[in-house]
Amino acid sequence: MPTDGREPEVTSSQESKPAAQQRTEAAEREQEPNPNPEAGFEREKGAFQAETPSREDSSPSDEGGRRRGKGGSWAFGAVLAFLLGKGKAGLLLLLKFGKPLISMAVSIGAYALIYPWAFAVGIVALLLVHELGHVWVAKRKGLPVTALLFVPFLGAAVMMKRNPKDAATEADIALGGPYLGTAAAFVCYGIGVYTDSGVWHMLAYIGFFLNLFNLLPMRPLDGGRISAAVNRWIWVGGVVAAPFVLWYTKSVLFALILGWFVVSTYRQFKKGRGSGPEHIAEGVYQAKADASLPDWYYRGSSHLRDLPYTAYCTMDGQHVVEFEWEALSFKGELPIDQAILIRRVYAYQIEGPDEDQNLSLKVRVEGNVYEPDNYYDVANRDRWRIGILYGGLIFLLVYMMWVIQQAGWTEPV
Repeated sequence: MPTDGREPEVTSSQESKPAAQQRTEAAEREQEPNPNPEAGFEREKGAFQAETPSREDSSPSDEGGRRRGKGGSWAFGAVLAFLLGKGKAGLLLLLKFGKPLISMAVSIGAYALIYPWAFAVGIVALLLVHELGHVWVAKRKGLPVTALLFVPFLGAAVMMKRNPKDAATEADIALGGPYLGTAAAFVCYGIGVYTDSGVWHMLAYIGFFLNLFNLLPMRPLDGGRISAAVNRWIWVGGVVAAPFVLWYTKSVLFALILGWFVVSTYRQFKKGRGSGPEHIAEGVYQAKADASLPDWYYRGSSHLRDLPYTAYCTMDGQHVVEFEWEALSFKGELPIDQAILIRRVYAYQIEGPDEDQNLSLKVRVEGNVYEPDNYYDVANRDRWRIGILYGGLIFLLVYMMWVIQQAGWTEPV
């Protein structure tokens, strides 16, 4: 008896029978009824499994391929679901930041035509930080702002979508730009001292100069808005200083700013109480033509039609003007960025009707920006605070420009 643990081999008696007799016995067994159907099913199942490779017998490469196939479909579906769910948000994000980035790139390219690339990027970066100072303070005050806009050789701007409630709030927002811009200029100054690089020297000087220029007490510069909270008679000082600044800078842009400032200052002192600068808003609308009305009723680009209107303010501070044209069963609304005293709402440039009886018309809202009678009534505490911040920053910027000039850093790059 073998001692290796294996079963002893047994020789089947069928091996000694003729092949024909074995086939006959197999046929007889197939004809006999099977008392256990499940056993037959098991035999058929075993035969099927013998012909078909089992999961254990399948190669790892085949199994991995099936997993990769399912995983690829799942990943594709997940990406598609993400694009459908988040694509709108991504598109809105692109529209929000696309224009500022494009205008920034255009400005860098324009400056690079005259100055080295590093200097061009630095100028635009200084302008960006200055405007972000306005944005930061405006957000803290709860005022929405527009997207940044860069204009080559003119600078950058960001507009408030709603007017501040008083001159002190407007002054705080105006101070945010020069203060953060001055901090950026100090960064350039520190790098220039450490590296002794002419590019950083000039960027520091330009940064101090641009912020000092913006502090001139002239609208629309920051200094004009800041000084209004202290005393509007400071604007007269801006008019006196303007010719000297124009002679020093020899800037056509400053000449245009000076002209605008003189006109706006005159209007500011002559305007009626409660009303500010003129404001115009308009939109394009579609309306259905009425076949019972004669053609002359609405045709002609010179046709004007005064419309009844209602103005209101939503809970989030958005001002809206609603209007209607009763004869055409037309109603519309126009969002206004700020509160205005409306003088007139009318439709003009009426075109059509087309084959579908659609009319195209423009609706214009004309008025004056509303300024409360107490807009310039600033508490003495705020008046002193704003005045000290304003005067102190001017002194600091003048001093830093003098330091850089004494160091001989103002040579061209």
